Amino acid sequence: MVDGRADPLSGRFRSPPMIGRDAELAALLTAVRHPPSAVFVEGQAGVGKSRLVTEFAAAAARDGAPRVITGSCQPLPDPFPYGVLLDCLSQCGDLLVEPGPVTGALRDHLPELADRLPPAPRALDDPGAERHRVFRAVRDLLRSLGPVVLVLEDLQWADEKTRRVLRFVLANPPPDLSIVATYRREDLPSVAPLGHSFHLPHGVTGLDLVLRPFGAADVRAMIDALVGTTVTSRRFAEAVLHETAGIPFVVEETVRALRDPVRDVRAEGDLAWRVLEGMDVPASVAEAIEERLGALPDAARTLTEAAAVLGVPETPEVMGAVAGEVTATHLIASLESGVLVEETADRYGFRYDIARRAVYASLPGPRKRELHVRALAALSALDHAPVARLSAHAKAAGMKAEWLRYSELAAKVAEDANDVSTAVDVLVEVLGDAETSPEVANRLATKLCDYALTGLPGGMMTARVENLLVDPRLAPDVRAQVHLWFGLLLQRETGSLDRGAEEIALALGLLGDQPECTVRGMAAMAGPYLGSASIAEHRKSLDRVEATLDHLPTRALCTALLATTLGGRLIVGDPSTWGRISQLPSPSDVHDPDELHHLARAHCNLADACSWIGHYSKAREFLRGGITLAKRSGSSYVVGTAEATAARLDWLSGRWQGLEQRLDRLIESYEDLLLTTDLHLTRGWLATARGEWVRAEKAFQAATGPHPTAQVFPVGISAAGGMAGMLLSRGETAAAEEHVRCGVMMLRSKGAWMWSGDILPQAVDYHLAVDDVDSARLLVSETAHGLRGVDAPLAQAGLTACRARLTAATNDHQEAGRLYREAIDQHWDLGLSYRATQLAEQAEGETFTDAAVLEALTQSYDALGATVDAARCRHRARSTGTATPSPRGRRGYGSELSPREQDVARLLAGGHTNQEIAQALFLSRRTVEEYVVKVRRKLNVSSRHDVHL
Repeated sequence: MVDGRADPLSGRFRSPPMIGRDAELAALLTAVRHPPSAVFVEGQAGVGKSRLVTEFAAAAARDGAPRVITGSCQPLPDPFPYGVLLDCLSQCGDLLVEPGPVTGALRDHLPELADRLPPAPRALDDPGAERHRVFRAVRDLLRSLGPVVLVLEDLQWADEKTRRVLRFVLANPPPDLSIVATYRREDLPSVAPLGHSFHLPHGVTGLDLVLRPFGAADVRAMIDALVGTTVTSRRFAEAVLHETAGIPFVVEETVRALRDPVRDVRAEGDLAWRVLEGMDVPASVAEAIEERLGALPDAARTLTEAAAVLGVPETPEVMGAVAGEVTATHLIASLESGVLVEETADRYGFRYDIARRAVYASLPGPRKRELHVRALAALSALDHAPVARLSAHAKAAGMKAEWLRYSELAAKVAEDANDVSTAVDVLVEVLGDAETSPEVANRLATKLCDYALTGLPGGMMTARVENLLVDPRLAPDVRAQVHLWFGLLLQRETGSLDRGAEEIALALGLLGDQPECTVRGMAAMAGPYLGSASIAEHRKSLDRVEATLDHLPTRALCTALLATTLGGRLIVGDPSTWGRISQLPSPSDVHDPDELHHLARAHCNLADACSWIGHYSKAREFLRGGITLAKRSGSSYVVGTAEATAARLDWLSGRWQGLEQRLDRLIESYEDLLLTTDLHLTRGWLATARGEWVRAEKAFQAATGPHPTAQVFPVGISAAGGMAGMLLSRGETAAAEEHVRCGVMMLRSKGAWMWSGDILPQAVDYHLAVDDVDSARLLVSETAHGLRGVDAPLAQAGLTACRARLTAATNDHQEAGRLYREAIDQHWDLGLSYRATQLAEQAEGETFTDAAVLEALTQSYDALGATVDAARCRHRARSTGTATPSPRGRRGYGSELSPREQDVARLLAGGHTNQEIAQALFLSRRTVEEYVVKVRRKLNVSSRHDVHL
């Protein structure tokens, strides 16, 4: 245990460092440095007021600021007069310096100080005059303390006499006094913390701080601090934010209640929500809620119970129908107590979901059932009945027939809205009930399989379909379908290629007279993307599958088959594919939703294939049509594949603006689905160009997955090339060897030379770097032979570039120049601006010093956002004494980050060390250190680890 953080292995916690209140702490310290001053800190229960003033007291002590004296008001039915003030003053005996005569009036109130105070004055007959004398005594005693800060916590519970004294003192405060008061506005007896509106006089420093709940970033930082390591997933932090409303106390108690915090906080996707749903409400949170409920009138408490059962914010009319006889007064009482809030106009619910769960958990079973029955009646009477919620209420009420009816309706409504995730959840819940009849189970299982390949986020579909395999209620034909979809899901979602193939083969033997499913299974087995079979074998399989086209009973089945086979042919560079595409129906002729889905697949698969072999304009053309069709048919997974293809096309064509953010969003949306391998791959290449090597390495590893033998082609080959290229650019030739070997092995074993464009240049560079020209020549020769008769423009352009590189290495500079020009033209013709620019730099040789060329290259790289390449050219210019000005010109950036500072900040945010940043940007380590200081100052962060962009 260090720095107050948890030991990740022990699961024990201590108080985490203060998160997200640096600005408030700084403002508080500034205010008390300018006495007299008064600071009022407002915030709801648990938001961190006490933590802020505790950190303030510690900081003040470190800085040699005035003494901080702390007292707290207590929630008593009849608070003691002047209680919190007397508690504070009783601690100050060592600070007293010549207290005035009037302070003797406090001798009876402060026995701890009696021996240091003047004699008590004679009693006055007028209570008002006596009270005024006490007020003066308090002010004079505070004056005699010298420089001091009074911290008064929970002022909402202070007695009225204390409020009056504070108003009196602050109207003419001692010159060295500062008062810091915290309070909850919802619990104040009146509208203002001092009882009524009060304005500080001129010359008194005043500050009002309002502490807000945390946002997602601060919630994530707090969870990391609690578990003692930076592991919290963004999705888990967002789930905690939803459950806790970002109230620090509730966040902390929630994390403490996790079964295995270090494991649980890593949860991604739906699992993050299930972790929180499966935990008990923290006892401390439940007690806090119960305390607030206990202060409510019975009818208002009943209203909160109804809100807990309803589950989402509702109108007063619906809440009243569920709760019974309640009035607006009862709703107002619930709002004023802070138990309920107005979420949106005229809809009321709990401030945070754990509070709702706490109230729900406190209800006895019969009471829950009664309220669910009432909720079912109230919601079913609405003009637009929320069928998903009705299904949940019917289940909770034990009304099985209504539950089944509303569940099927809810699934249909969700399907119509393209909300496949909700539809699946509803069907799975009904199928999981042992009392669901075989007839219903078979109908719903078939429906669930229809959803199987639509792309449920989080990879949950595989587990849900797998559960059906052992369901004894399923008929043989339905079970055969389940085997088929399970096999396809294994391959697409998990990369379990062999097991997936076994399930598909089993299904093909069981399907019988189900031509659509049989066709889908056969096409999947013939695809070249998965498995170790050679391209030649895949072509034979595709021939066998397409031979069934003339025997299929419907055009829709033909479209379904072609959707897989055409993309499978084109991605391996089969020139005959272009003629076969005419077999697809025109989009205007297709109206059946199922056929629309398959036609969308066909267009998007063709776009993907074009993006891999180098037909980029064709790829965008197919993509536009495919996305339109996919949106018409509600095919979310097809849209996902199209978005992945579009991202890769933008990377290749140099359209990098905003691409990183798009990739992050898409990876989160489609996490655990196989299509994310493409997205991770693109992110790896982009990060490499920007010198973000930590991110690049993680992305390439994510693209290849945990099982190198279960590669997705051609992603695995490209990832190997990306890693090799990154390592070579850093001078780590020995480390690049493994990746070159792996990528070339995949090319050779599969005969996939049409996918060599992303590995051949790196492999040749590696062989030349280790003076193995013969191996480079052999590989180039093999590639040239393998590309005969293959339609693969990218691979052909890469082959030309490698021939140029080889020729230059043998000092035939004239022929090398010709080949470089040819390769550069080929890359420009393909629209590959980044690769063309890199070839132009390479063609100049390693020792060129032409200032105009260097400047042109630098500007081209800068325009793309290729940080490493631009930095390399600047470095070369500096080494020759040539200045390479920024295309944006030199200007003062003030508090904004300069372009170079942005580069440094981005690398800092990616976790790079100063040495790594220096290497990426071709700067000295000292220069990087200076940039880091500037970045931290401009972003107002105390540590390099707090830099986020």
